[in-house]
Amino acid sequence: MGMDNELIHGDSAEELKKLITESIDLTITSPPYDNRFTYGGYSFDFEIIAKELFRVTKEGGIVVWVVGDAVIDGSESGTSFKQALYFKELGFKLHDTMIFHKSPSFQEKNRYPQTFEYMFVFSKGKPKTFNPIIDHKNKIDTHKGGEVVSAIRKKDGAHTKKIRPKPREYSKRWNIWWIPIGYFSQTLDKIAYKHPAMFPEKLANDHIISWSNEGDTILDCFAGSGTTLKMARQLKRNYIGIEINADYINIIKERLML
Repeated sequence: MGMDNELIHGDSAEELKKLITESIDLTITSPPYDNRFTYGGYSFDFEIIAKELFRVTKEGGIVVWVVGDAVIDGSESGTSFKQALYFKELGFKLHDTMIFHKSPSFQEKNRYPQTFEYMFVFSKGKPKTFNPIIDHKNKIDTHKGGEVVSAIRKKDGAHTKKIRPKPREYSKRWNIWWIPIGYFSQTLDKIAYKHPAMFPEKLANDHIISWSNEGDTILDCFAGSGTTLKMARQLKRNYIGIEINADYINIIKERLML
């Protein structure tokens, strides 16, 4: 199957088998999990899809798997952890466990409000690309002469002070990303809100920047409203999207103006 800018209507468990081995630089996707939404009644075979993602990912490539856990019978499902461990069994390295911090999605009387999803970053071998986003504003505590004083803990527990050069105003972003959600926060594309759980454009944008370069091929095997594909195209990457729901295919086509 060809690789440049494809939107495929079908089941990822079958369509991924048609992709060329080690042809994908970066996958960014979020599967349906724990039946939180019906997505038109479709389901997916996680293990087949995970195996195919390992096969199609290039050496040094990345899979960003965005997933959370529903509360079922008063207990969190643990689906996210089970899936992460299965990816590791297949041979992926768990390169980073990142957090997508957002507004509370549900509240219960006997637990704190749920405000995040996991963004598991799996690598096939050593990541070949990392373009860090430099937007974390440093808190600068200056000493006389403009130097910075750091408190260093010794092995015996005692503290000592260390003078180090004044850091840059901004440094590498941390791995908890606060990204607003809600109407017109995730995208200005009105049609995208017909999808029950779309990605914020910023989330897809920033992962694409971080883990790929221009001309790379980006995959979303649960393309949904098409956010990953739209941002890949804007950032001059090739894209492949797979989506089983025909209604969502129409949303994607409108967003991509296909």
